[in-house]
Amino acid sequence: MDVYIIPVLLVLLFLVTLLKKIPAYDTFVEGAKQALSLCASLFPFLVAVFLAVQLFRVSGAAAWLSDFLSPVFSLMGIPKELVELILIRPLSGGAGLSLLSDIFTLYGPDSYVSRCACVVMGSSETIFYIAAVYFSGTEIKKLRLAIPISLVASLFGNILGCLLLRFM
Repeated sequence: MDVYIIPVLLVLLFLVTLLKKIPAYDTFVEGAKQALSLCASLFPFLVAVFLAVQLFRVSGAAAWLSDFLSPVFSLMGIPKELVELILIRPLSGGAGLSLLSDIFTLYGPDSYVSRCACVVMGSSETIFYIAAVYFSGTEIKKLRLAIPISLVASLFGNILGCLLLRFM
């Protein structure tokens, strides 16, 4: 039954355009033009985020900062093996997945560290990527408190998630 959802939606969309006498093809082409211009305007922001993530990891700054902050995170109940993941995840989902895979390989998928890593991946978002994508397409250029509040909320989600896993 689920395989019919997309085709049914497409047929309904086509019927609505016929009933409302909307030129479907012309509207589609106009939307595609807008999508291309949006992609062109987003590209520099995305390159900057990806470059920052790579520089952060390759330079060793991520590992150094993880080692430096691990005692603080340990006090909050987060294993030291997850500090780098918590630092990288707001920057890049792909880098976060890479670290998650490394954690699975080192500790096994059923270990406490791996389960906490899954919670970190599930309870956080790529904040800087999202900010680059969404705010670059709007007139809003001063993010003010959006990023700090998002980072704090993500950290609290990580702490609470790892804390709850201790009791499960």
